[in-house]
Amino acid sequence: MGKTIIEKILSSHSGQNCRANDIVVARVDLVMGQDGTSPLAIRAFENMNGKELFDPDRVALVIDHSAPSPLEGVSALHKLMRQFAREKGCRLYDIGDGVCHQLIPESGQVGPGSLVIGADSHTCTYGALNAFSTGVGSTDLAGALISGQMWFKVPETVKFVCQGTLPPGVYAKDLILYLIGQVTADGCTYMAAEYTGEAIAALSMEGRFTVANMAIEMGAKAGLMEADDKTLAWLKNYTEQEYTPVTADPDAVYHKVLQFDVAALEPQVAKPHRVDNVAPIGEVQGTPIQQAVIGTCTNGRLEDLRIAAAILEGRRIHPDVRLIVAPASRKVYLDAMAEGLIQKLVAAGAAVVTPGCGPCVGTHNGVPSDGENVISTANRNFKGRMGNSKADIYLASPATVAASALTGVISDPREFIK
Repeated sequence: MGKTIIEKILSSHSGQNCRANDIVVARVDLVMGQDGTSPLAIRAFENMNGKELFDPDRVALVIDHSAPSPLEGVSALHKLMRQFAREKGCRLYDIGDGVCHQLIPESGQVGPGSLVIGADSHTCTYGALNAFSTGVGSTDLAGALISGQMWFKVPETVKFVCQGTLPPGVYAKDLILYLIGQVTADGCTYMAAEYTGEAIAALSMEGRFTVANMAIEMGAKAGLMEADDKTLAWLKNYTEQEYTPVTADPDAVYHKVLQFDVAALEPQVAKPHRVDNVAPIGEVQGTPIQQAVIGTCTNGRLEDLRIAAAILEGRRIHPDVRLIVAPASRKVYLDAMAEGLIQKLVAAGAAVVTPGCGPCVGTHNGVPSDGENVISTANRNFKGRMGNSKADIYLASPATVAASALTGVISDPREFIK
């Protein structure tokens, strides 16, 4: 009987011939925390009488959720992280470096077969690199900082076979929103989502990160993809390390296999206040918006900014709309400037903010007012997610967000694509 990708990775890291639902203790390749969770982990580390990190080179702390600090209390937490990183010798990504789930792949420390834990639920993003990466709590993170190990119940796997090629104007964000809408927010709870098929193979690496990033929004512990030539070519930009792809065996046992033909998929929008409250663009077209956000760990990459700039170039956003753009990392920001994308976005009326998570999590850089509608490329639209429980959040692709910013209402981006 064959194995799934996640069964193979956990077998290799635990030294056990493990199967779904087994309990294993596995060594981790990288441990990550961000400024919303690291201070709790540091205190837990101290309460556990932790002295040294298991391997400082395999620990990264990222200040991204409130960067730069908007409050005195947050500044104290940032200071705690800086002091801890300095004393223990681990890597610290400070304000302006970017979002953790862009920076960690850019670090070159994650690739096929890696096992990564992060004190952030969207750590599943790195599954696009054929890695098992997953979010954990701050206390669990503290234990791993000391031991370099983590216990897991080996997840069962749901295989998503996505056939067909996405049509023009339809992107990876539309695909994953559609899949979440089909299986619901708890359709894959504590399982691994394995994405495959023609549509996945055709996606860029940026698009694959988008799909893997939102696996948690269907309840999945991880979102995994096999590594192909695109994956290995992307990795060569960041590391000289050679990786061996991990593939599922032909006779691997899955919890279920779901087939989708996405060749005729339309742009999708997640309506308030659930990510699985998904509708085709026609059902929400014309809904007024007051704010639009392009960025986050889901859609703040260079490709996303290119897509938005292509729609906004030579046009001005609607006078009743605020457009906020947050590049996913300093590198993305610099590359976008080199290509002239930032200039096009600013000329169209966008406000470009520091690379980070602020607007998405509602800490700063764009908290909406009561009764306002926001359309965002983020991954969550829960009530209060952006800092105001009396605002409504719609989720969509960068193309849909850009088109909507131009018209002042939720709009079909296919009308603006040349």
